[in-house]
Amino acid sequence: MSKHHDDHHDGHPVARFVAVLEAELAALVDAPTWSLDPAATADLVPRLAQVVAGVQELEARVLGHAGVLDLPATIGARSLAAWLARVTRVTGGEASRKVRLAGDLAAHEPTRVAMAAGRVHAEQARVIAAAVGDLDGDHAQWREKAEAHLLGEAAHHDAHDLKTLGRRILETIDPDRADDHEAKLLEAEEARARKRTTFTLWDDGEGLAHGRFTMPSVQASMLRKALAAIAAPKHVRAEHGAGTYDHERPTPERLGQAFCEYVERYPTDQLPSLGGTSATVVVTMTLETLLGGLAAHLDTGVALSPAQARRMACDAGIIPAVLDGQGQVLDLGRKRRFHTPAQRLAIALEQRHCQHPTCTTPAAYCHTHHGTPWSKGGRTDTHDAALLCPFHHHQAHRAAHASGVTHPLRT
Repeated sequence: MSKHHDDHHDGHPVARFVAVLEAELAALVDAPTWSLDPAATADLVPRLAQVVAGVQELEARVLGHAGVLDLPATIGARSLAAWLARVTRVTGGEASRKVRLAGDLAAHEPTRVAMAAGRVHAEQARVIAAAVGDLDGDHAQWREKAEAHLLGEAAHHDAHDLKTLGRRILETIDPDRADDHEAKLLEAEEARARKRTTFTLWDDGEGLAHGRFTMPSVQASMLRKALAAIAAPKHVRAEHGAGTYDHERPTPERLGQAFCEYVERYPTDQLPSLGGTSATVVVTMTLETLLGGLAAHLDTGVALSPAQARRMACDAGIIPAVLDGQGQVLDLGRKRRFHTPAQRLAIALEQRHCQHPTCTTPAAYCHTHHGTPWSKGGRTDTHDAALLCPFHHHQAHRAAHASGVTHPLRT
């Protein structure tokens, strides 16, 4: 018997089914599967998938009814998904997917019936509902026919292929408008992907940076192809010698190394300016570093070993700044208002970070600030320049305007 047995519910067929299912599953907890022969196992796996699909459809139907009864209000939940997450202990994301499925099935009766019978599973049902829902306006008249066609194709295709077929569904039912319809769907999908594109990166302080990104499928496929080319065994053997890497399929470690190589070798003449100079990495090192023994630094503030500094000094896209202790003073006086890239590099090497007393923003992310304003006779040279992060640069100009002090950072 079900542990949730309740005479008040026993009369409803759904309640009776759930009670029987609970009892039967409880009886199978310790049933061994090792005695199943290959034929029986191969037969049971798809049959179980059909049973699961049917149970998921029933769950979706009952969940939809929970919304009609406004059960979320009984515990003060803000939504049906929040209520489901609370009473079933699934994550919010999974609860939202279940609620969306319930809505999809309620709006597409043939798909609901097919899922109840185990002919389609949840992934396929979502894709079919979305494809039929995309047939709006002049195409709405084709929804019933499109749904029937996709349900038939579901017997031969997974959800990914069904999505492609759904996008091209009008080729079957309205060929003259198929191309325009697909183009419209692709444009909408690409716009959604652009809005959801993210990139985060953080340093753990132990020599490693960690990141997470979400990007459109098109650019992701381009990145994947580029990394696969760099990580290909033929390329690796050519670079590092025979026997270095002989696996035909790149490992995650090798793909990570390929990504580092991709970043280092990106053509810097294609990069936009950052802080008044090209967005290249400046490696600052002494002659002793170049010969070995001392650490070097990037203009972003990251330290690196002498060996890596020497290697990077030979790579494209890296500017090696080897100092002899004297340095070269660049002074263009009043010939230009804005500091040249060469001046920017010299100032960055000398000051290294934002010159506000409370700030350590690296030079690469700073603006070059005229100590004496250009409008009051200031010179565009390295002697009268200070690196300021965008926040403190704005603050410096605001303070100077309010007080009349020409150089608010100096005491």
